[in-house]
Amino acid sequence: MGDTGIGALLLLLRTERGWTQQRVADEYNALEGRAAKTGKEIGRYEREARVPVPYTRKYLAQVFGVDVVALDRAVALSKSLRGEEDSSSGSSPERPAWPAVPSHSGKGAISVDAVMSADFARFIAQRNADEFVVEQLEADVARLARVYVSHPLMELYIEIKRLRDGVFELLRGRQHPRQTADLYVAASRLCGLSAHVCLDLGDYDSAATHARTARACAEAAGHEGMLAWVRAVESLIAYWTGRYDQAARLAQAGRHHRARGSIGARLASLEARALAIAGDQAGAVAALADAERSREAMPGHDEVPGIFAFPAAKQFAYAGTSHLAVGGREHVRQAIASADTAVRLYRSAEDDDQSVGDLFAAHVDLARGHLLLGDLDGTEAMLGFVLESPPERMSASIVRRLTALGRELGEPQYGGAAQAAHLRERLQHTAVLAASPAAHPPELPT
Repeated sequence: MGDTGIGALLLLLRTERGWTQQRVADEYNALEGRAAKTGKEIGRYEREARVPVPYTRKYLAQVFGVDVVALDRAVALSKSLRGEEDSSSGSSPERPAWPAVPSHSGKGAISVDAVMSADFARFIAQRNADEFVVEQLEADVARLARVYVSHPLMELYIEIKRLRDGVFELLRGRQHPRQTADLYVAASRLCGLSAHVCLDLGDYDSAATHARTARACAEAAGHEGMLAWVRAVESLIAYWTGRYDQAARLAQAGRHHRARGSIGARLASLEARALAIAGDQAGAVAALADAERSREAMPGHDEVPGIFAFPAAKQFAYAGTSHLAVGGREHVRQAIASADTAVRLYRSAEDDDQSVGDLFAAHVDLARGHLLLGDLDGTEAMLGFVLESPPERMSASIVRRLTALGRELGEPQYGGAAQAAHLRERLQHTAVLAASPAAHPPELPT
């Protein structure tokens, strides 16, 4: 292994075991104790699009059961073949001074031209982000993306803003092109997280601003997956501002990107919900079928977990809302079945993957489904989880759902029922508490 570069060595170690790149990533994540690596990242190491830093090499050595020194030597060989210094060992040898060119040199203009090249080489060497910085940043983004769906929003938004502003500053400096592209992807994801913060707090104008910046960063990096994901966020913004036709069109536009993972199922589900609310029942049903096909033929894994992934549980939650909007007794029954499946899947998931917002939404849909079938006892039972939860955990969209359900309970067909009146009062009380300024910080991330 002594004359093998790091990419070829990692490929050899993996193929000897008959593992996929995702299997290597899973083994790595199990050792490190967090979802920091994806199969795509392992592929980048094998292609030497990125060289693993010492911290990563330590875990890769454990994954493959080899001495880390073998990986260190392979990295040194790869860098020497590319004409790079191997500064990853932690030492930072002082660079030799650039030789001065005597002004009386007989080669005159040619020597001056060489000085210009030397100046540009020095410019390239001055960078403010190396592989370790980018790798740590990606791990932080993945962690925030995963816990976003299950943790209180206010615990996260300050760190999201701090990391996002830090990436902006790095991009204003100088890096190698590979690292610049990675930083643009990180900036896109952090702006996407910022957009979701504003979306969940009901500040749709700020959400749209963050989404536009996320899209600009994704375009700068040429990242098809993030371009598709941002379209999904823009579709959400349009949906919650009552522009249902535009929400459907934005979801359709996102589906034109060639993206891996579950984003196709997400976009089709968003399109179905928007079309159902807009009254296009046939279009909604067709989009729901597209979402199922996308799930079955899902190309590869999601690069980043949590808010950037679209688990099956969330797809069932969206399907429940769509079936309710389509209407009719059969679709209401399908809505109840879908929402019930969503709740069951989320309950069986790991704690960090249990989306509180989607659990709220599924329970509200279950309650409304039972209400439409004339089952007030079922409605009250399904609302128990929501009404007994802390109001500060409820997003602006959940508050709107509760308010709408409260209005339905006030309609003439339920007007004479004491149970309906009691439920309506509880819904109104919870919605007021959840929407009060005390439930959220005075300042939103910008």
